[in-house]
Amino acid sequence: MHISAIIAAGGQGRRMNSSISKQFLNLKGHPILYYTLNKFERMDQIDSIVLVTSAADIQYVQEMIINRYKFKKTQIVGGGKERQDSVYNGLRKLSPQTDIVVIHDGVRPFVTKQIIENSIAAAVEHKAVGVAVPVKDTIKVVDRDNIIKSTPDRSTLWAMQTPQTFRYDIIMNAYEKAMSEGYYGTDDTVLVERLGFPVKIIEGAYENIKITTPEDIIIAEAFISLGYGHYGR
Repeated sequence: MHISAIIAAGGQGRRMNSSISKQFLNLKGHPILYYTLNKFERMDQIDSIVLVTSAADIQYVQEMIINRYKFKKTQIVGGGKERQDSVYNGLRKLSPQTDIVVIHDGVRPFVTKQIIENSIAAAVEHKAVGVAVPVKDTIKVVDRDNIIKSTPDRSTLWAMQTPQTFRYDIIMNAYEKAMSEGYYGTDDTVLVERLGFPVKIIEGAYENIKITTPEDIIIAEAFISLGYGHYGR
């Protein structure tokens, strides 16, 4: 079985208030993207990695991350305007031998080897899998005037993370349908849902944060100090 990973790392970090794209910001001496790629590079199960980044950043990523850290499985492809465009570029770059695709955000450096392995195993069985965590807070649905309209049952609510892992033919069909119809979803699983295909949820980890704002950097540095950014976690 050929297993490929797509790492989406084309964000510009506008909410980070930084002139540097958030995936290149340093955490304890290494760029965020290093920690993410290192997990996938060192997994025997992962045969190949497609890193999708801004076309303007390709040379920088090649020299300062791929070459610097001697990553051997990773090839780079230019992204698109939206994350969905970028992942689609990545899917089209994959080897036709690919059976399973693991799609992950480049700015989620604290994903564990165990979570990745669990998502692959679940995708082999269920064909479409999303990693998520149960919601801790009460969620309210509000109208345009911020008036509460309803309170969903918290026990049925999960906060989506990545990786999201699929059989290649299913996710490719989902993307081609969405792109042909001009539909843009908020994650990969919703595109598969539109095919009418069931998506299995497996539990991730609250530490598997997406680094988006300056406050996240503080949390991320604490996690690095605790060893969460390293391969063994």
